Amino acid sequence: MSNYTKLRLWLVVFCLSFLLNKLYAQITLSPQAEIHVLTCGPYQGELYSAFGHSAIRVHDPINQLDLLYNYGVFDFNQPNFYLNFTRGNLNYKLAVMDYPRFRDYYIYYNRYIHEQVLNLNQGQKQKLFEFLQWNMLPENQYYRYDYFYDNCATRVRDALISTFGDSIHFDGSYIKTDYTIRDLTEIYLQDQRWGDLGIDICLGLPMDKKATPFMYMFLPDYIESGFNHATLANDSTTVPLVKNTIITYESKPEANSDSLPSPLKTFSVLLLLGIVLTFIGWKKKKAFMLFDIILFTLIGLIGWLLFLLWVATDHHAAANNMNLLWALPFHFPAALLLLKKSYHHWLRKYFMAIAVLSGLLLIFWGILPQQLNYSLIPIVLLLGLRAFFLQYILRISKEA
Repeated sequence: MSNYTKLRLWLVVFCLSFLLNKLYAQITLSPQAEIHVLTCGPYQGELYSAFGHSAIRVHDPINQLDLLYNYGVFDFNQPNFYLNFTRGNLNYKLAVMDYPRFRDYYIYYNRYIHEQVLNLNQGQKQKLFEFLQWNMLPENQYYRYDYFYDNCATRVRDALISTFGDSIHFDGSYIKTDYTIRDLTEIYLQDQRWGDLGIDICLGLPMDKKATPFMYMFLPDYIESGFNHATLANDSTTVPLVKNTIITYESKPEANSDSLPSPLKTFSVLLLLGIVLTFIGWKKKKAFMLFDIILFTLIGLIGWLLFLLWVATDHHAAANNMNLLWALPFHFPAALLLLKKSYHHWLRKYFMAIAVLSGLLLIFWGILPQQLNYSLIPIVLLLGLRAFFLQYILRISKEA
């Protein structure tokens, strides 16, 4: 497709979107109109869909409207998409679509759909509808996505707050748990152990902040429960925010699709291999340095990734990451310097320090301010063991 054709197509889409916005903006909702908040269940086939989804439906049979307002859309064609994604600058947007198409998609993937009918008077329905239409304008529809503070769920909540202000009140006293943000994410990743591990490694201390009931609503399920415990000043009275809930589709039980060995089992096997190599190496005074070069190179590269996520991106949850206590960036290039004997004196001290640091990390594992994934314990044991053995081999090789 030529650039000229793409430009024409973009102009057509833009004009149609503009005309539709103008058309809807002029519509006065009928008394039969309803506005629903949708909560859709998780899908374990993808990491990003494991937390569920939220959206807003405007249904007006008189005006023949059945629109779904979806804050969870991003555009692959936006400039520098992959660079922005890596740096944490990804823009999501509000998109409007036909409700039946959205509903059928979620049913196809066996994701439950609960629709909370909002308890709004006629003026409030119109006001919220007009806010959504304003939010759909090209200059308003984009927002900077944040995993926990600005996503498809929080945008639904914030749309009502922007529309009704202090008239809406969320009562969080129903929440009796004392979860951190990390605790809340792990609830939804029990069937995605490798995905959970990846999040635990890449995201730092901000994940271990105690979540307030308001913060719980970064998850769609807590949008549903939060709305069920909210009230709205309606005319001269205060009413429950939710009039009733429609169960459009209830998902069917499915078998756990996670067929991979767990991280703990995988890393335990690796630790066992390291123990065997260390025992043989100690008996034969042989280093097996290729194993250590690969091990410390990979861990060091992970360390550099964590460091860059912290200092070179806008992924705020990646800051102050205590996984850098075991995934030290200095492991790479220290691992490569094992090939040069001229550095062995310095490396002997380095690996002795790593052995001590690994031991201290294991001792204080349970009381660190950041919750480290327990599956990493075999990795830290392996790093400490091999580091101690390496300094021993380097010392006796010098004495020889």
